[in-house]
Amino acid sequence: MEAYLQATPYFDYQNPLIEQLSRQVSGANDREKAVSIYYLVRDGIKYNPYTLKDGLGSLKASYCLEHHQAFCIPKSALMVALCRKHEIPARIGLADVINHLSSPKLIEWLRTDYFAMHGYADVYIEGKWIKATPVFDQDLCTKFGVHPLDFDGKSDAILQANTADGKKHMEYVKQHGTFDDMPIALILQTVEAVYPHLLQDFATAFTQPSHDKQTASEWNPKQD
Repeated sequence: MEAYLQATPYFDYQNPLIEQLSRQVSGANDREKAVSIYYLVRDGIKYNPYTLKDGLGSLKASYCLEHHQAFCIPKSALMVALCRKHEIPARIGLADVINHLSSPKLIEWLRTDYFAMHGYADVYIEGKWIKATPVFDQDLCTKFGVHPLDFDGKSDAILQANTADGKKHMEYVKQHGTFDDMPIALILQTVEAVYPHLLQDFATAFTQPSHDKQTASEWNPKQD
């Protein structure tokens, strides 16, 4: 379990911004603290898939707080980092999903509705590992007609299978497993396999974060 409690370059809970947010965590036990962390991350950080364009730096837990927005992997990394900060073992999980509600603009960019390397947090609570996905904030869910995903610290909270009116939303199609640190090599290999048209841009972005591309403040899912 020691590996799941360590700070790393990606689960950087020694960052001052994470330490500051950590003081807002409430709860008398690990389960209550994990639930508190989940909602701080889910609704405190705006979801935006385009922040991946910032490359390697965008995968860090601290990126979420520096930019107030992030995509699934860093948001899950932030939950992992906060749990570790509170001495709750946690690790990152990755899976491939199909998003039946992807915006046309996002599908055009990815050239598919297949989302590889979707991130979630895997937290050790009361003797078992429990999955939690603090990704889609409440405002975004409201815009897409999806019930926000709740987490009680007792059972897995992965993703809503359907929207409020019964249409398909998310579908898990492949599990890549869980990791004690960010599996950069696997992520890049998957980008090459699934999104080969983005690989060159990603290779450049992963060298140095880019700030001249679309930011989350400019992204409006309704407009997409």
